[in-house]
Amino acid sequence: MNRTANVVRMQLVNRQTFLWLPLIILGSSFAITLAVYGIILFSADGAIDEPMYSGGVQAPLWYFLVVGIQAMSLTFPFSQAMSVTRREFFQGTVLTAVGTSLILAVTVLVGGLIEQATDGWGFDGYFFRLPWIWEHGPAAAALLYFSTALLAFLLGFLGSVIYKRFGLLWVLVAIIGLLVLLVIAAFVISATHAWSSVGRLLLDAEAPFVALIALGVGAVAAGLSYLALRRAIP
Repeated sequence: MNRTANVVRMQLVNRQTFLWLPLIILGSSFAITLAVYGIILFSADGAIDEPMYSGGVQAPLWYFLVVGIQAMSLTFPFSQAMSVTRREFFQGTVLTAVGTSLILAVTVLVGGLIEQATDGWGFDGYFFRLPWIWEHGPAAAALLYFSTALLAFLLGFLGSVIYKRFGLLWVLVAIIGLLVLLVIAAFVISATHAWSSVGRLLLDAEAPFVALIALGVGAVAAGLSYLALRRAIP
């Protein structure tokens, strides 16, 4: 466990990548959203009948893909020079991802609770507290943000591991294979005239269910990453 903790400290040597940049992206998106809300209120002379919502809270989730890539490509060679086993590197890196995803989820949770207490910052404008995500309560909302951030990290990490293990060609093969599967799925749905059913399924999907799906896909990505990491070249 001490060696795994050392990997966590190794990953957090550059706190900007794991901590500050995601929070800066979130804060910037929040500031821009509030500015847009202000412009809307000014244009309407403050007379807005409906609550205002923004999807900007998802902005840092996309950056977690980059964090996952960098956690492998930048730190893995150094870890091998320090005689860290691949298993320890994997455990420490995933533990770091869990911690940073939790920090993001808690930040969004606190922001959502503030918006709830202030009726959307006093002018019915919401950034953190989106109805579909919060309708099952703060815990479900935090779980969704945590699981999606962790999933984005693990997918980026998996892509970087595939690159280290097999090279760029197989990264492209994996992407093309995924696209082919999506095309096949679309063809099957079209052939069975099931688009309406799929649409209802997506519309009826609830935040806790989506969070559990994200955790399941993340577990698969983590397992594949570990299998490929065992023979990855630093």
